[in-house]
Amino acid sequence: MSLGIKSYVKRQGRFTDAQKKAYDELAEKFVVPFSDNYIDLEALFGNSGSVTMEIGFGAGFATAEIAQANPEKNYIGIEVHRPGIGRLLWEIENRSLSNIRIIEYDAAAAALKMLPPASLEAVHIFFPDPWPKKRHHKRRLIQRPFTETLANCLKQNGYLYMVTDWEDYALHALEELTASANLKNAYETFAPPQPWRPQTRFETKGLAKKHVIRELMFKRGY
Repeated sequence: MSLGIKSYVKRQGRFTDAQKKAYDELAEKFVVPFSDNYIDLEALFGNSGSVTMEIGFGAGFATAEIAQANPEKNYIGIEVHRPGIGRLLWEIENRSLSNIRIIEYDAAAAALKMLPPASLEAVHIFFPDPWPKKRHHKRRLIQRPFTETLANCLKQNGYLYMVTDWEDYALHALEELTASANLKNAYETFAPPQPWRPQTRFETKGLAKKHVIRELMFKRGY
């Protein structure tokens, strides 16, 4: 995916007083400015724990729950919508979390420029925008060459985990990930549900519409 084609459209969304307050008070501590240089992840978190990156965390509920359940691990969330960032910052403060940092920038550029090669234990992508119209498929996040950029960020045996409720996108992502260099499917086709993953708001909506949830788990090889 070219850096010139965005996989998102910035929505206005309501920026609540609580979200704005959290952003104003906590962004300096937890939001990492975009840079053309690789992040020193150990310095960023103050420890040598493993790092998982989540792309497009929305309101951040799943992000916060996973981070709270795994305090020995570190998490970087990438999001462009400020109300969602404010909400996750509120969750960070409310849950007293110290193992989350946020990049408020385009994921394609951030992964390419800021994440060192072989630095991540995992990449999580939960319910990315499916861009259902055919003319918009070029905007889909999970396609080459971006999937290969993500593979480059993963450590050996690190994993990329995607979940979607759009069958067409799931099949498209399966094809693109299978064709991506240095990635190998951990299962024959789709992955079974991962019990540690909290249900997201988008998932709840999809289930209400009788959508089938499909999961993909690919690992970085040699």
